[in-house]
Amino acid sequence: MISDLNTIQNKILEMNLSYLPIIVILAPISWFIIYLRWHLLLRNSNISIPFNDNFKIFLSGYAMSATPGKIGEIIKSQLLHSKYNIPKKQSLPIIISEQFYNLIGILFISMLGLYYFDFSLYVLLSVGTVTGLIYVLLNSQKFLQKAINIFSKIKFLQKYTEGMTDSHLTLKKSINGKIFFISSLLSIIFWLIESLIVYLVLHSFGIFSLEFLELSATYTTSIIIGVASFLPMGIGVVEGSLAGFFSFHGIELSLALTLVIFIRIFTRWYGVAIGLISMKLVGAFSLKQISDKN
Repeated sequence: MISDLNTIQNKILEMNLSYLPIIVILAPISWFIIYLRWHLLLRNSNISIPFNDNFKIFLSGYAMSATPGKIGEIIKSQLLHSKYNIPKKQSLPIIISEQFYNLIGILFISMLGLYYFDFSLYVLLSVGTVTGLIYVLLNSQKFLQKAINIFSKIKFLQKYTEGMTDSHLTLKKSINGKIFFISSLLSIIFWLIESLIVYLVLHSFGIFSLEFLELSATYTTSIIIGVASFLPMGIGVVEGSLAGFFSFHGIELSLALTLVIFIRIFTRWYGVAIGLISMKLVGAFSLKQISDKN
């Protein structure tokens, strides 16, 4: 990538800027879809927060999505506790269920790739197996207790796992019944919108050879590979695998890297930047002082 910087810079200048306003608008729409899922999960657990604060708390989680396994998103639980005195044992299971629903959405989009890639079958089987196993385990109170015991040994997570023993009911309530179907549908819509952003980025650089469903499966597969690496946002792994997929489809490497840069800016770093602003607005940077007072 470093050796190709000049070429990449030239490719960036070739972007058709008429696509940019649509891309910039689509990203917040995808955030709102996931916010709606967050809101419904909170309401399902009898947690009611004013929209203004709730939306900022939700977006604050985006700033922490750069942490391995998105573990930093538990800051939302701390914010709910500090500002509205909502027990962490009540909100943390909701954050866990959010990650489960993200897997559901990725799993569905990956299914679209079966028509295009034999490789997608292995991804589908792997993710499907893991997702099914997680669903069974999250419904098990015994497993939850074991997980709490393990995570409570990590100093950073100790304050979040305290009192979590009786959280099984909230977690089970968040991934079963009507809420399961609604949250899964919203997750699928979210990943489809993200895939549409990727599709439009390619079009803005004059790449029209990939069909939408084919590109969606390609994109989500690279995300899965990045998640499996357990690196923050799969940095390096997602970019490398996605650039590799593009090269496989006949896109020259310098252009493939340029595409990856823009895709990651609009699907991840855009959200991280807005999340940091939201953290400031909601007072997350003074969280330690707030916690000390409480």
